[in-house]
Amino acid sequence: MSGRVDASMVEAAARRLYGRIPVTPVEISPRLSARVDGTVWLKREDLQVVRSYKVRGAYNFIVQLDETERAAGVVSASAGNHAQGLAYACSALGVHGRIYVPRTTPRQKRDRIAALGGEMVELVVLGDSYDDAAAAAAEHAAATGAVSVPAFDHPQTIAGQGTVLFEAVQQLQRPPDVVVLPVGGGGLLAGATAWLRERHPQVRIVGVEPGGAACMAAALAAGAPVALDELDGFVDGAAVRKAGDITYPLVRDGAVELVSVPEGQVCVEMLAMYQSDGIIAEPAGALAAAALGSAVLVAPGTTTLCLISGGNNDVSRYGEVVERALVHEGLKHYFLVDFPQEPGALRNFLDEVLGPDDDVTLFEYVKRNNREKGPALVAIELSRPEDLAALLERMRASPPDVQLIPPDSPLFRYLL
Repeated sequence: MSGRVDASMVEAAARRLYGRIPVTPVEISPRLSARVDGTVWLKREDLQVVRSYKVRGAYNFIVQLDETERAAGVVSASAGNHAQGLAYACSALGVHGRIYVPRTTPRQKRDRIAALGGEMVELVVLGDSYDDAAAAAAEHAAATGAVSVPAFDHPQTIAGQGTVLFEAVQQLQRPPDVVVLPVGGGGLLAGATAWLRERHPQVRIVGVEPGGAACMAAALAAGAPVALDELDGFVDGAAVRKAGDITYPLVRDGAVELVSVPEGQVCVEMLAMYQSDGIIAEPAGALAAAALGSAVLVAPGTTTLCLISGGNNDVSRYGEVVERALVHEGLKHYFLVDFPQEPGALRNFLDEVLGPDDDVTLFEYVKRNNREKGPALVAIELSRPEDLAALLERMRASPPDVQLIPPDSPLFRYLL
């Protein structure tokens, strides 16, 4: 399979999608514009028909299948959004599909896949990551002859995803100075880069990866796609263990800047979008915007186009989103406190250690593990990050032994 993707392929994909896939709006974000002292336009793919840009690549791939291939059916793996795009395309084009998703895929996305695909799609849930699902999909394709529809690593998928940038520039009627895009396996970034470097080579392109799933940066460092040893699946729409064999060289040769942001920072941005802008973004949808003003710096007066790539967020995840955001901002901290087994120990701790605006949000106490002391897991929320120093000083002066659990501690995986 040739890995060639160029601007003409992206433009041909845009013609195929026209009238079949909705054109999503481009809107100015006053909040983000103020943050960078420039103009930030948001490409709202969270308002797409499947609430994600992934439908573009899936539809562009399937609509080009011949009758024999359509009769064989299609199979794919996805963390959720590609599956929804594929389900929509299968239903619209009358092609049977089998879709594998990992168990980490939120329930909301699974339900949407089933609703969009209807009788044309069979959903299979297995494995703990996208790569597990991809292996199962490949086995099914080999056994049945079904056509595999890659989530990102195929020229037609890449070209379809690249139509996001083609469409946005048409809407703006001129290219922006900077384009900021989320990165998972690299399909979107590769397609956008292929088009921009031919049509508007002066545009600065920045790809943003989750800190716990920076597979494209790992590929660039190694000189080829490599599998990450560890993967944080929180940003599920961009949590890919290995960059694509086709997407990697397109990104490598495209003069693209790559940055990463921690998952907690993504959570802070998700909450800001929800509370200030009224935008419901999934973690991958907030990934690009989360980097603005920190990992991605722009000169004052710059025009920046930022993609909100998806809005398929399960409301049940907001508890974890708030928790991760508070920890990232330094407003919530966890401690192991070894209380002396004597009357009034807890009351003395609260009176002597807590500040007037500090709040205990978690207290799990084991009354007795020996005759003198009993440990407790305590979470304390502060009103300001700078209050931590005084809190730690009071803890050092208090009778109980107190140990701060840092966010990078292995113990944290049991808390978040």
